[in-house]
Amino acid sequence: MSLCADIHAQFKLSYDGFALDVDLQLPSQGVTALFGPSGSGKSTLLRCIAGLERAEGKLSVKGEIWQDEQIFIPTHQRPIGYVFQDANLFPHMSVKANLNYGFKRQPHRHDGFSLDKIIDLLGIGHLLDRKPDRLSGGEKQRVAIARALAVNPRLLLMDEPLAALDLARKREILPFLEKLHEELEMPVIYVTHAPNEVARLADHVVMLNQGRLQSFGTLNETFANVELPEQASDAGSVIIEARITEIQPEWHLARASFDGGDIWLRDLNFTPGQTVRFQVMARDVSLALTADHNSSIANVLQAEVDQISDGDHPGIALVRLKIGDNFILSRLTQRSLHTLGVTEGDPVWAQIKSTAIVE
Repeated sequence: MSLCADIHAQFKLSYDGFALDVDLQLPSQGVTALFGPSGSGKSTLLRCIAGLERAEGKLSVKGEIWQDEQIFIPTHQRPIGYVFQDANLFPHMSVKANLNYGFKRQPHRHDGFSLDKIIDLLGIGHLLDRKPDRLSGGEKQRVAIARALAVNPRLLLMDEPLAALDLARKREILPFLEKLHEELEMPVIYVTHAPNEVARLADHVVMLNQGRLQSFGTLNETFANVELPEQASDAGSVIIEARITEIQPEWHLARASFDGGDIWLRDLNFTPGQTVRFQVMARDVSLALTADHNSSIANVLQAEVDQISDGDHPGIALVRLKIGDNFILSRLTQRSLHTLGVTEGDPVWAQIKSTAIVE
């Protein structure tokens, strides 16, 4: 994997039975998700990068030292935008005044978004005269993101920005975050424990557990790591990025093409040429030795057995399949694996129901 790793974060910190010990080379473009269970150290690592936690270590961003043995640039002098779980807007100020507070405090406005562009991207133009107490939770968070961008940061840090929102508000704000993902050139480090947020927003994933790095890579590579405990469970899945190449309006289906094959999805008002991401659960992938096109399963993909591992129960196996440049996982019983008689390197056919795919 070739990444432009211009962010080097090395930190050690311990307190109250918890220890953070990481050494990461992160890309200087796209969205990197810090992912893992509660208590894994995601927010602590983000706070170290922001300078909110005084940890032992080093931090450099595009060759500029923010922290080492002699240097520690305080938070207010780091060119970052920070979005917390709660919007933390100034309650006595209008939305416009909240945005201008950040905008006017940034002396260099030549290479970032204009404030009007930020307002347009986040769809908050109609909210400018309101005060925070007249905003919904999703609206408040969109304003908070806009305020973080208004300071023209070189690095945007987002600490579970959707965690305090209900499901409806999350669905409301995710399209705006996707739009930012498409438009932003600055690197974004995004903390979450929600797989659907990772699937929709992340380009790279850092998986943490108990303060240590478990895995790092592209979206598909990281989720296809069979050594991760989460992947051995019933919730194991991978994310695939594809392009819509055909719509069948009479069946409300769309064909998504990627390196290795095509997948039929439920049509969610897609347009041809649109890039989509979808989640394939390991439990929804069955294996066959031959291609059977005389069944109700629409997606039958030629694959190669890349790795076989034990599942989270003695009777379960987890098989990683290579399809083109992508991987998917199949969760099946040890008996089924024995009956098939496949080993690593063998060709197989992966079968996935269209109704099982999570867009």
